[in-house]
Amino acid sequence: MKTANLAIVFTDIKGFTERTSRQTLEENQQLLQVHEALLAPLFKAFGGRIIKSIGDAFLVTFESPTQAVLSGIAIQDRLWHHNRQLLEDDQIHVRVAVNVGEVRVENNDIFGEPVNIAARVEGITEADEVYFTEAVYLSMNKAEVPSQEVGAFELKGIPGKIRVFRVPRAPYRVLAPTPDAVLPSPEEAASMPPYGNLALSRVDSSLDMGQRAAAGAVLVGQGAVAVGQRAAAGAALVGQRASVLGKQARTATDALWARVYARLPPAITSKVSSTVAGWGVCAVLLVGAVLGGGMLVSSGGPAMRAIRDVEGASGAEKAQRVNEAKRLIKLEEPEQRGYLSGRLEEAQGNLGAAVVYYAQAVRKDGNDRAESRLISLLKHEQCGVRSSAAEAVANLRLESARGALETLADDGGPNDGAAGGFLGLGTCDSKKAAQSALKRLAAN
Repeated sequence: MKTANLAIVFTDIKGFTERTSRQTLEENQQLLQVHEALLAPLFKAFGGRIIKSIGDAFLVTFESPTQAVLSGIAIQDRLWHHNRQLLEDDQIHVRVAVNVGEVRVENNDIFGEPVNIAARVEGITEADEVYFTEAVYLSMNKAEVPSQEVGAFELKGIPGKIRVFRVPRAPYRVLAPTPDAVLPSPEEAASMPPYGNLALSRVDSSLDMGQRAAAGAVLVGQGAVAVGQRAAAGAALVGQRASVLGKQARTATDALWARVYARLPPAITSKVSSTVAGWGVCAVLLVGAVLGGGMLVSSGGPAMRAIRDVEGASGAEKAQRVNEAKRLIKLEEPEQRGYLSGRLEEAQGNLGAAVVYYAQAVRKDGNDRAESRLISLLKHEQCGVRSSAAEAVANLRLESARGALETLADDGGPNDGAAGGFLGLGTCDSKKAAQSALKRLAAN
């Protein structure tokens, strides 16, 4: 029998059971996929080993109690960034509980009283909080982790009372650059993540955490759309888009062309004669495809325009535009919602959530636009993104990506070989990732 002294972390989502009762199976799966994409990379960033995931719960072990608590702090701040642009019903709030002790390690699982205590502490932990036991408090580096005692608790099945601590909310005076430094005002603090990015700032920010999570999972990827693929993907939507426009301008094709013409940039309108109006709806669709703007075919209609509006907004205005885009996405055809949801997450900078939607759009709906975004990411300027894209197309068995993979496998890209892992763990090598992906494709 093997034993080890480990820090044990339990997490779960607040209100998950109630939430599943009002969600479709698809929505529930998307929630869990986004949840994993956000949390899993942070566990690994701080040296954690995921023992198992059951529904909305994670059981993770760490060799260092300090790293275990820091991972929880990073998770809460990461979720704060993720949630701030979402409706309340779409947000993810988790509890994090940490204990440390000697456990039995059997068949990639762990057993013993320290595990039971961690599970019980998780049961009393509030959402958005990080609780830990006295054992963790005594063994962690207190200079790195602020702490505050919550109290002593009698936990079911555990003899005696267990003293429990929590990580207090930022700002932390210990982080002030000088003894007389001025800490943020209450108003300023309210706009900061709850733990002031204390742990999240230790993570290499050159790559999005969601992308890194996806790089190690089956659900990964996103990218730019190739013009030719836009036209092909949009052909199936011609009837739908023409119908939408027809409701807006039913009287004549001239009116339809006037709407499109008004949206063209000056460089194009100067070259296009107004007599094109006589070509009718088909000509309008063709012009949109040829110009690559995809205004009628690949724009995604009102939903896509709303998504583009999100990209240039901030603060309360951005939140309002996000909500409007989400409303419009629900009105789209079911096979387009996953792709558009991914685009909306991407517009907000939530790349971890975006990759989940893109991958699902390819797997479930065979969405060509989601597929093309994955393939185009093989040329992204960031090494980690290229590597993620290579992993994605390999997992999805996309033969259409073979040419781009071969180019990447031969030439590599910027920053290959540089430190690419969290906290300097490992290096990023998109060239090697592409070579591995090609081998997997060849094995099909």
